[in-house]
Amino acid sequence: MNAQQNINYERIAKAIDYIRLNFKTQPNLDEVAEKVNLSPYHFQRMFTEWAGISPKKFLQYLSLDYAKSILKEQQATLFDAAYETGLSGTSRLHDLFINIEGMTPAEYKNGGQALSINYSFAESPFGNIIVASTQKGICYMAFADNHLDAFAKLQAQFPNAVYTQVVDMAQQNALLIFKKDWSELANVKLHLKGTSFQLKVWETLLKIPVGGLHTYSTVAKAINMPNANRAVGSAIGANPIAFLIPCHRVIRSSGEFGQYHWGANRKTAIIGWEAASLQTANSF
Repeated sequence: MNAQQNINYERIAKAIDYIRLNFKTQPNLDEVAEKVNLSPYHFQRMFTEWAGISPKKFLQYLSLDYAKSILKEQQATLFDAAYETGLSGTSRLHDLFINIEGMTPAEYKNGGQALSINYSFAESPFGNIIVASTQKGICYMAFADNHLDAFAKLQAQFPNAVYTQVVDMAQQNALLIFKKDWSELANVKLHLKGTSFQLKVWETLLKIPVGGLHTYSTVAKAINMPNANRAVGSAIGANPIAFLIPCHRVIRSSGEFGQYHWGANRKTAIIGWEAASLQTANSF
């Protein structure tokens, strides 16, 4: 790291510390940029380059984590959670949860209470699969070697939701991925529930192209946390949406495919199937 890079790193580290300590005041871009003696434009660009996300998104992740903790641990009201997080009202808290968490604050607090979830079972080239959806999108997808166990694991994700076994359009669109027609995937919406770190890892997985393979260290570097291999591995293991969020495309640095939540043999088969599908598509 040269002298200029070191200066830039120290500025970003200082900015991150400032945001962490002052997120309850919801500092704007100009305020944080001033603290590190940069123009807002240069600070925005530098922070995004080093942290992998914008200063605004970083502030949102911190705010969301704090709001989630007091909603769950302290059983705070939505008004109190918004106030304690430094947000101007419950509407901003609502927008924050919808944009990042994929559910309302009330749904999060109540473990999915009043949330309606459709689910169904389908066949895939790699065995039966369970897929579940809400009005917002696909919330769960997993290989289902045992239907009862698969449904129990879905219920554990949203313990207070109301479940209906029915096939809907969101599920049908998601299952197109097994038809080797990936042109429709832009129409698939996901309804994710996870920590800000998990969401960041899952977002990175979505950027791995079909037929591409990344290592845990590559993913860690992509989120600008090069020493977080173990945490990245845990986040990948907690992925609630098999195949659509392609955690199967992450392998060990040695080149070994490694473990997979739904079986190492299945992971090997999926990687081979994607590689063959890509090669066939490129031959035309």
